[in-house]
Amino acid sequence: MVRSPVVDAVGWVAVGSMLANVCSYAVHLGAGRWWLTPAEYGELAVALSAQLVLTVPALALQAVVAREVVHGRDDLRIRTLTMRCALAVAVLAVIAVPVVSAVASTSWTLTAAGLAAAPLLTVVGGGQGVLQGRRRFRTLGVVLAAVGVVRAAPTIAALAAGAGPAGALLAGAVGTAVAAAVVWGLARARMPAGSTSGAGLPGAGLSTVVRASQVQLVLVVAVSLDVLLSRTVLDPRDAGVYAFGAIATKVAFWLPQAVGVVFYPQLADPASSGRSLRQAVGVVAAIGLVITVLGALAGPLLPTLIGDDYRELTDLLGLFAYTGAAFAVLQVALLAAIAHDRTRISILAWLFLAMEAAAILLLGHSVMRLAVIAAVAATVSAVTTTLVALRVSHRTPDRRVSDGAVGRRASDGAVGDRRPSAATDPGT
Repeated sequence: MVRSPVVDAVGWVAVGSMLANVCSYAVHLGAGRWWLTPAEYGELAVALSAQLVLTVPALALQAVVAREVVHGRDDLRIRTLTMRCALAVAVLAVIAVPVVSAVASTSWTLTAAGLAAAPLLTVVGGGQGVLQGRRRFRTLGVVLAAVGVVRAAPTIAALAAGAGPAGALLAGAVGTAVAAAVVWGLARARMPAGSTSGAGLPGAGLSTVVRASQVQLVLVVAVSLDVLLSRTVLDPRDAGVYAFGAIATKVAFWLPQAVGVVFYPQLADPASSGRSLRQAVGVVAAIGLVITVLGALAGPLLPTLIGDDYRELTDLLGLFAYTGAAFAVLQVALLAAIAHDRTRISILAWLFLAMEAAAILLLGHSVMRLAVIAAVAATVSAVTTTLVALRVSHRTPDRRVSDGAVGRRASDGAVGDRRPSAATDPGT
């Protein structure tokens, strides 16, 4: 039986993402259970959280670079953009060190070690964007897994050797530098030396990445807002119960991520954006429905598997999963906004986040109420933003951009094309 190219691509990216997440969880598990005291683990967690905020530009750069590749930008322009973004993130990291150190009560050394990886991750994001835009999804899946391993392995080794949080973070930064070099080696392996199909069009700059960054940031905040405010409106026990239930939200949000990665080049192509957005939303919604049903069925098993402390989640686990599934649909709509450089669409999501925060502070004084508010907010935000993104995708594209995209698509091959192309990546 012949597999669909789309299914094959989603499978590679999904497996790569999953392995990368497993590596990340292994660092936290080993640090928390064996190698660090609770106080030391708290320092490590704070530094990694600060690092996560500074990786938002890396996610944005990956999306912008993928779009630039689809539109036929040349190698030099893309490398220049990546280096400029990495330098900007490095400056932000230097500025953030004393701020984070003061707010989180951590040493400057530990904070600097934690933030050192941020500009390197920006370089990684640029390389992954090249692979994504070229539709080299097998290679991208392998790269996602390899980056996770190369970053996690030195961190775990340093922890096991007793280097402490700062030493572990510094080792992770060294691993990230190695990952950046490997990713760009793979990304440049098949890049044309001087593509001209998009040479007459204005290229993306730092301002484009900044606009895309605030779109990625709204997703990070949206998925975390209810948990961040839970300790404000709930007592410590209920906040802990809610945080455990929110794991289902994170799982439902991240599982369909590969769909958006695979469909993104088609979303960036004016010739297929509207159709691709409908398809991507449909696939993500279907996956979300399955996860929601599985969450509802798994709810009654929680007291047996976890303990009576979490019995309150028995009837709510499906609702938590549904919230994550709605956010996954929102993610696809916002990716389409980045693909069209219509990032003002995210204003809607920011507006709904403000309304959700107000509702939580006023009404979310129980686990059930808080879960319902989060689910309603996710639904309204996802539906409204998706409808606006669909409307934008149907607007008549600039003829020059369309021609450039068609030229690139003809030379590279696209997921789902029936005709093979010599430039299509057959594997790694």
